[in-house]
Amino acid sequence: MLLANVVAVSGAVAATRSRSAKVALIASCLRSADADEREIAAAYLSGELRQRRTGIGWGALRDLATDSAGPSWSLVDVDAAFNRIAAQTGAGSQNRRRAELVALFESASIEAERRFLAALVAGELRQGALDGVMVDAIAKAAEVPLADVRRAFMLHGSLWAVAAIALTDGLDGLRAIIFEVNRPVQPMLARSASSIVDALAQISPAALEWKIDGVRVQMHRDGTATRVFTRTLDDITDRVPELVAFMDALPTDSVVLDGEAVALDASDHPRPFQETAARTSSRVDVEALRSSTPLSVFVFDALYVDGESLLDRPAAERQTFVDQLVPQRQRTPRIVTDDPGVAAEFFAAAIARGHEGVVVKSLVAPYEAGRRGDGWIKVKPRHTLDLVVLAAEWGHGRRQGWLSNLHLGARDNAGGFVMLGKTFKGMTDEMLGWQTEQFLRLESHRDASTVYLRPELVVEIAFDGVQSSPRYPGRVALRFARVLRYRPDKRAGDADDIEAVRAI
Repeated sequence: MLLANVVAVSGAVAATRSRSAKVALIASCLRSADADEREIAAAYLSGELRQRRTGIGWGALRDLATDSAGPSWSLVDVDAAFNRIAAQTGAGSQNRRRAELVALFESASIEAERRFLAALVAGELRQGALDGVMVDAIAKAAEVPLADVRRAFMLHGSLWAVAAIALTDGLDGLRAIIFEVNRPVQPMLARSASSIVDALAQISPAALEWKIDGVRVQMHRDGTATRVFTRTLDDITDRVPELVAFMDALPTDSVVLDGEAVALDASDHPRPFQETAARTSSRVDVEALRSSTPLSVFVFDALYVDGESLLDRPAAERQTFVDQLVPQRQRTPRIVTDDPGVAAEFFAAAIARGHEGVVVKSLVAPYEAGRRGDGWIKVKPRHTLDLVVLAAEWGHGRRQGWLSNLHLGARDNAGGFVMLGKTFKGMTDEMLGWQTEQFLRLESHRDASTVYLRPELVVEIAFDGVQSSPRYPGRVALRFARVLRYRPDKRAGDADDIEAVRAI
């Protein structure tokens, strides 16, 4: 199968809003792939690389020549090129990666292929083929029950591998997939509620746990072998020796635990999130980092103990294993209640300690790996700011032709505006159409991807917090920013200033 075939299907998927049409297009593509192409095709149609990390940044993509027109590569050849890129390490590795990348881009026969590859590398291929659509497409392509594909994905963790198994070995292959220690499963996720009262109206009685402001970790131990994975299933074992030591000390031979790793200050408050993130992402001078930025672990679930999967057991039963195996100081603070007043006090305590909020959990729900089910509901305080739109980038995929990614600014002390970051979240199709029309009226100038605006339009932005960032002039950035609404009733001079942001 040629890369051009997948690019064409990706474009067709992005162009339709019909879920059934997306499923049919992807299923047809997967069916036509050869055995050695199925996993690659499924990954690319999911908008991801199989290699996950290639060491290529956006800067390496911007200046690549795009005026050649060689023959289109096969999927297997493209995947092999990315394998070579990801394998480059040591002195001169950046130049070797770029050389491989240039060769790959120059081989692409049409501009659409180059745009596809660039978006794939940058993680910005938004084509409307999320996990739910892909699961449906795999079931349709392999002619197997949807429930079996979902279960296999939950246990295996890799949707692309499940696609290859389903298409090659069918239902027998899917049902042969079992929980394996040291092969991570997709983490269970939480829905959101606006308040504790709202969450308890949906789950009561409930367990409430602090939502620790750290990095989600899934920790596996099989005998003397311990491995630690992130929520995106990346192996970070060599970066977190404290977590390995914690697992090695547990009184059991095989166990899989779910929790959060976080760097705490001297008063047991979380240090800025980016310090924890930087610590868990760095392989350089790990022992020195362990001394300067030690990690603590907070466990909140047990998925496997001594040869038995606990995924289908009720949450209360899984908690008994946590209580038996994990010392109290390394368990996530937790209460069980149906009293909104007690729950509110617990929520306030989590916020006062510097964490994100709480997760309200059913006592009877199984562990729904990879799903945002009804069993967990997160409650966080919501911050909002009125900011000015400074620029917007043209969208990709389904948002092609719309101005989508907003550059957000706060007022500075000199009468201008300072950029705080970007967001493309929270926008309906109606809003995208409206803002594109408005932005073009406010255009001051543009480049290849961005339209810069006269700073007049105020937008209300919700976000989860503020972190320091050398990337932006104000040295701070918003975490998880999303659009709530535009404020035509406000002038740019009414927007919040940078000092209000820093105060948060």
